[in-house]
Amino acid sequence: MGSGIALTAAQSGITAVQIDVSQPALDKAKASHAKSLARLVEKGKIQQADADAALSRLSYATSMGDAKASDWVVEAATENVELKKKIFKEMQATFRDDVVLATNTSSISITDLASAVGKDASRVIGMHFFNPVPIMKLVEVIKGLATSDETTARTIALATAMGKTAVPANDRAGFVSNRVLMPMINEAFYAWMEGVAEPKDIDQIMLLGCNFPMGPLRLADFIGLDVCHDIMMVLYRELGNPKFFPCPRLRQLVQAGRLGDKSGHGVFQYPAK
Repeated sequence: MGSGIALTAAQSGITAVQIDVSQPALDKAKASHAKSLARLVEKGKIQQADADAALSRLSYATSMGDAKASDWVVEAATENVELKKKIFKEMQATFRDDVVLATNTSSISITDLASAVGKDASRVIGMHFFNPVPIMKLVEVIKGLATSDETTARTIALATAMGKTAVPANDRAGFVSNRVLMPMINEAFYAWMEGVAEPKDIDQIMLLGCNFPMGPLRLADFIGLDVCHDIMMVLYRELGNPKFFPCPRLRQLVQAGRLGDKSGHGVFQYPAK
């Protein structure tokens, strides 16, 4: 997600620094950025000069301090509340007092994350991009209890500048998108586990019968089965409804390390890249 956000910003004329503790992850992102832009040039969707300009706006760092002059920061770590709070404390210590501290969380309370930065809670906001970021138009904007109107207005303006449509949602677990999507994905796993149909047939029925662009099980692989599992657990803990508890088949695949696209095997198997 961080890679997609950085690329989208660069294509929109915004200088972006992608930060990751892993240099190999940054090297992979850099290669992916170059490949994505080259593909757009090949398809005639952008000019080579535009691709070169976008690449020139991208840089990569393993230390947050290397980007301390930035005007905006978006946290895009995995859905682990304690990890995110740790990152927010580091962001608070690194960036200027007027920098918005945004999070790309897809399920965790903005108010809870903002508690990590105390007096600076007014500049914390949810800026939930969708994957793949360069293609998906929506940004779900979520105010925490203390988020200021100024922070919200600036977030909507930035999303618009990046070519996105900003839509508000209230600070409840999963917001709108994942509160609706994850139970559907979970039910698809139950349909598979209970022998209602095979995975490819479940997806085909939803593709043709509901006009979905991607079946729910294929989408789960694309998101990452571990990510789906973590989001469902946030929903289950926060909302207290057993319908959000991950299906045993999903839990089993995650335990086996079959995480979807990222591991080459999830519900479906994928050829080595």
